[in-house]
Amino acid sequence: MARPIALIGIGDIAKAQHIPTIDASPDWVLAAAANRSHREMSVPFYNDTAALLAAHPDVDCVSLALPPVPRFEAAMAAIAAGRHVMLEKPPGATLSEIAIMQAAAEEAGVVLYASWHSRSAAGVPRAKAWLAGKTITRCHIQWHERVFEYHKSLSWESQAGGMGVFDPGINALSIMTEILPQQVSLTSSELLFPENWETPIAAKLVFSGGVTADFDWRHQGPGDIWRITVETDAGVLMLDNGGQHLFIDDAAVDVGPHDEYAGLYARFADLVARGQSHVDLSPMVHVADALTLGRREIVAPFDI
Repeated sequence: MARPIALIGIGDIAKAQHIPTIDASPDWVLAAAANRSHREMSVPFYNDTAALLAAHPDVDCVSLALPPVPRFEAAMAAIAAGRHVMLEKPPGATLSEIAIMQAAAEEAGVVLYASWHSRSAAGVPRAKAWLAGKTITRCHIQWHERVFEYHKSLSWESQAGGMGVFDPGINALSIMTEILPQQVSLTSSELLFPENWETPIAAKLVFSGGVTADFDWRHQGPGDIWRITVETDAGVLMLDNGGQHLFIDDAAVDVGPHDEYAGLYARFADLVARGQSHVDLSPMVHVADALTLGRREIVAPFDI
């Protein structure tokens, strides 16, 4: 029997991914929604989290698709109300507030799930299995995106706390930390900040173990580049299109159907059923390190 869930934050990602996934899921039924500005919805709708929680004491699961900065307040309210919480990536704006969420969820006896949707890409589990036990000689991440394809205007993404190019770049880091058989640490970071932004539009990262990353939101080519190439003692693995496609020594590997958000919501259902939280902060730690170590360069203003 499908379990009722509330969705808080009805922006582009909620409309494109969360709502269709919940509607198609055998585990969930959308029972209520909240957003600070009005949205036409087929379920009861509220303009703030507190009103939704008060009106639906029977809905014990909440999915938060808010931007990172306001997410903490909504998560803490839901936890205090005894609700299980799923967080869109990144799980929060800072590492310290996520630690507070974790402690609050443990004390309240509720599940907290920090989801990383790119880890549910079709090729990621097969890539992880193939790399297990192999020696990595080099790994390069190229994440070049046409920002105007996904953001019709820039508001929170270019403001402090919005992460800039790390908003998509953290997807690559979530895959990297999932598939590599050993942990790596950041050793240097170069960040490009447009004159009119508070967040970086491009980043070049160097990690231990021969791992490098190149993120850029100014891509002008015919399509986005979301690619991770891993050279090993047993051949070369490449994940392309954000993990949807897998190649071993240039030969395509059949990885089955691709449905990232279905995987997230199935995982949340399983965690709730087992009463078990899951919060992996390793991708966000690398972003924090990049901002700490980053050598900053100011570049020309950028507008969509």
